[in-house]
Formats: sequence, structure tokens, C-alpha cells
Amino acid sequence: MLSRPPVPPLPPAPPVPPVAPEPDTAASPDWDVFCRIIDNFGDIGVCWRLARQLASEHRLRVRLWVDQLQTFNVLCPKVDPTLAAQLVQGIEVRRWEPRFAAVAPAAVVLETFACRLPETFVESMAQRSPRPAWINLDYLSAEDWVAGCHTLPSPHPRLPLDKFFFFPGFTGATGGLLREHDLLGRRRHFAGDADLQIAFWRQAGCIPPPGDRLLVSLFAYETPAINDLLAAWEVSEIPVCCLAPLSRALPQIRSYAGRSIEAGDTFRRGALEIRILPFLEQDHYDQLLWLCDLNFVRGEDSFVRAQWAAKPLVWHIYPQAAGAHFIKLDAFLALYCAELPAGGTTALREFWHKWNAGRIESASWRKLAASLPTLREHAQRWQESLARQDDLASRLLRFAHSKL
Repeated sequence: MLSRPPVPPLPPAPPVPPVAPEPDTAASPDWDVFCRIIDNFGDIGVCWRLARQLASEHRLRVRLWVDQLQTFNVLCPKVDPTLAAQLVQGIEVRRWEPRFAAVAPAAVVLETFACRLPETFVESMAQRSPRPAWINLDYLSAEDWVAGCHTLPSPHPRLPLDKFFFFPGFTGATGGLLREHDLLGRRRHFAGDADLQIAFWRQAGCIPPPGDRLLVSLFAYETPAINDLLAAWEVSEIPVCCLAPLSRALPQIRSYAGRSIEAGDTFRRGALEIRILPFLEQDHYDQLLWLCDLNFVRGEDSFVRAQWAAKPLVWHIYPQAAGAHFIKLDAFLALYCAELPAGGTTALREFWHKWNAGRIESASWRKLAASLPTLREHAQRWQESLARQDDLASRLLRFAHSKL
């Protein structure tokens, strides 16, 4: 009987290569930015603009943590809500999971709008050497107390960490406003380029309105004042074309129209034409503000962008309990109207207060409309004065470097 030769032992299996992260993040980030989406797009709107500016203008590696990628996707369709990690426009976007994975903190950690960092991450910050610069980017306000609290430290109760408060604002004693270095140049270029304007209308799915129309953008929270305003525009001496991107104002617009209207639809009644626009990405929303004669804006992000548009604006401030938001509204009006002629100040203050109180009369609209030439000149001067200050990203960088 023939014997078989011994079977040689199998060679050891090659090691299983580690699964590459999505994206490949061999280089650690310079900044960690945390964003918890609370009210639709305001928080992520600010964070996304800032992250893009830090990456594109300052060549920083930014890791952006967001808890609701589905909402982020509406603002930036390039974001894939199914991915836990991805690279979008040079930004490492991470899903902020309830069970936070262990990661090494960046040199600078930005906690936006008091969103409260994961405890495990804070503990990792305390173990890092050198410890990160920990900054809380707070909400925008023109109130007097902001300058006194700007950059103040808050020691952690049990860890060797200080968190510093950083307040955006309108003066040199605060953190400034978000403004990309080329923003004002892009605005001027757009204003003088008919082809770019036609491209905007094509992107919005409609043709340019007749030249005798007052172009108004409407971006607001829910308020019964919308019905009052549309009714005032219906009988306005100046024909009004209202451009309304998809937002929380749509149910009130439908109520006024008495029928269902969607993105791409147009509704006409009297002197008013309403065009419902699709939801606009940030760059296209900027163009809408640049095109219009008057911009109704809300919250913080669109409010700041309307000021850079150098056009008259109406601010729908985020409502707070017991009318606390009117203190913040009046603080800005005091600053904004300081060099505005008395007639324009009266019309603007009255209209802003009534708009935020949820009730508008036709007389208030007529006063505001009559003041638009004055308000237009003032908006240009206001924007020029703001542009002489350093922008928010530049001030943030300087402060962060001083703490490293």
C-alpha cells in the first residue's frame, strides 16, 4: 500500500487589513466643530458657513459633528445622511451619535450654541497634551452685556479645562460677523452680471419678473402677520413680487391663497404676485438677497447675510417666552438706527415691532414702503461700516491661537 506524502501545514493566514475609515482621515483635524440642530437650519447654517471658511480660506482641517444629517442634507444635498463619516467640500463630516465613539480631540474644539459636548470627549480633551482650546460660540446679540462677557472663561467643575465664551457681534469689542473674504466682491460681480442673474432665475425655475415690481424675499417663522402682510401687498400702490423659498411660512401663504401651492407655483391677487421657490442652498440664497429690494429674514444666519446684501431688511427674531426676544430686537435697532434719519427710524421700528408681535396693518406697510429709498442708502452705509471690521473666523482664529 502506497503511503501518501505528509501534507505540509498551511501557511498562516495573512492579517486582515483594517477597515479604512470613511473618509480616510490619516491627518488629524485642526478643529472639531460640534453642532446640534435645534431649530431647522439656523444652527447648521452658521456652522457650515464657518467650517467651509476655515477650510477654504485658512487651510485648516475641520471635523464637523452634526446630530441630524437628514436636515443637513436639505441645506447641503452633497451630504449623505446614511454615512457616519464623509468628506464634503473639504470638510470631514461626522454623525454625532448618542453613543459617542472614542476619538482624539483636535487642537481647537468649538462647541456651538451651548450644545454640550459628549462627556467622554471632554474627558479625552483633559487627557490631551497640550490641552485643546475649548470655545463656545454663542448666539448673536447687540445687547450691551455681550462685550463684557465676550472671551470670559468658565472652568470645568472637575477637570483641568477652561471653556471660553465667544460672542458674535457688531462692534470691535465682540467676535464679529461671518463674512468670507470674497463675499462683497461676489455680490458686486453678481449685481453687474445679467447672465448670472438669468442663471439664478433659471435655477429657481421661473423667469425674471417685470421691472416695475418691488422684489421682496420672504423667509420667516410661523406668524399670523404673514396673512396681514400679503393682504397689504394685494392693495399696495407699488406692485409686489414676493419670492418665498420653501420654509415654515408656507402654511400661512397657503392659508392666504386658499389653496395648496408648492415650489414652482405662482399665485396672483391684486397688486401681489407670490412665487414659491425651492429650498435654496446657501450660495443661491445669498443671490436671492442681492436681487431683492427688501428682505424678510429670520433667526441669525439669514439675518447676517441680509446685512451683507446691503438692502433694507425686516428681521423676524426667534421668539422667546414672555417676550424676552424684544429686548434683543431693541438692542439691535438702537445700534442699527443710530445714524438713520428720524423718519426711517420711526417706520422701521414700528414695522419690526408689529411684525414680531404678529400683527401688521396696511398703514405700517405704506410707511415702510415710503421709507425704502432712505433705508436703502442706510443699508449700504451700515454694510460698509461692518466691512471695516475683522470677520468672525479671523477673530476666532486669533483667539484660539492665543489659548494654545
